[in-house]
Amino acid sequence: MYDQPAIQAEGLSKRFGDVHALEDVNLTVSAGSVLGLLGPNGAGKTTAVRILTTLLRPDGGRALVAGYDVVRQAAHVRYRIGLLGQHTAVDEVLSGRQNLVLFGRLHHLGARAAQRRAAELLRRFGLAEAAERTVRTWSGGMRRRLDLAVSLVGHPQVLFLDEPSSGLDPRGRHQLWQTIRQLVDAGTAVLLTT
Repeated sequence: MYDQPAIQAEGLSKRFGDVHALEDVNLTVSAGSVLGLLGPNGAGKTTAVRILTTLLRPDGGRALVAGYDVVRQAAHVRYRIGLLGQHTAVDEVLSGRQNLVLFGRLHHLGARAAQRRAAELLRRFGLAEAAERTVRTWSGGMRRRLDLAVSLVGHPQVLFLDEPSSGLDPRGRHQLWQTIRQLVDAGTAVLLTT
């Protein structure tokens, strides 16, 4: 466990023209815990996630993720997080295994380690039988499970899940929550939106 919070945000603000997407948001997430951001569409949940994952710069305030400043130390943050966005981010031309190996290599795993991690995640998410098929032939729920697997390739300290259960059937949702429980029990901090 860590002595410092896994996520700490103070006074986060973001504007898009005249729209205040975030205004003076404060939050703290400890290692081994889950924080859910709940609210209607347009409430700023995804904007907060995008700032905390270094995809968007805040207009005000400051945030630390895994002890690193999301603006000044963005590369360090990216190396320690996993992100499951609202929309599938896998390459549909590649197979499921190729997607996972590619992300493993992007996380600086060696070729063999990336292959092992891909096999492990394909089994964990019930995708092993479809591993060699191109993702464009997969169902939406299978793609979503692959997306979640991709977010875990690098063994993240902090996992961001933006609308994680969208597109999942009841079995997939159960598997998602079971995975989240296991990650939290192992010390991962999880921030999710719904």
